[in-house]
Amino acid sequence: MIKMRLTQQQQEIINDVVHRLMIGEPEIILFGSRADDTQKGGDIDLLVCSEHPIEHPAVLSAKIGACLVRAFQGRKVDILLSAPNLKQQAIHHIAREKGVQL
Repeated sequence: MIKMRLTQQQQEIINDVVHRLMIGEPEIILFGSRADDTQKGGDIDLLVCSEHPIEHPAVLSAKIGACLVRAFQGRKVDILLSAPNLKQQAIHHIAREKGVQL
């Protein structure tokens, strides 16, 4: 069984918001403390991967984050985007290696 500290309803909300705001079939990866059952609290860290270039990544990230913060009644949500036209940083590799796909 995949371990993570998100309810099924929270996972469905995340999937709904991301798929509504992005084209194609984005991959969503939960990473950070919420992907670790031994930790408590913490914000929700998401890596959202697209096969398509993202024209305005800051705007898209802000839209996804704002929708999720509202849906989760103020819980902090961090969005990290990955797309063919975006530079990959060390955090992208860490998220892929240690994260859990939703």
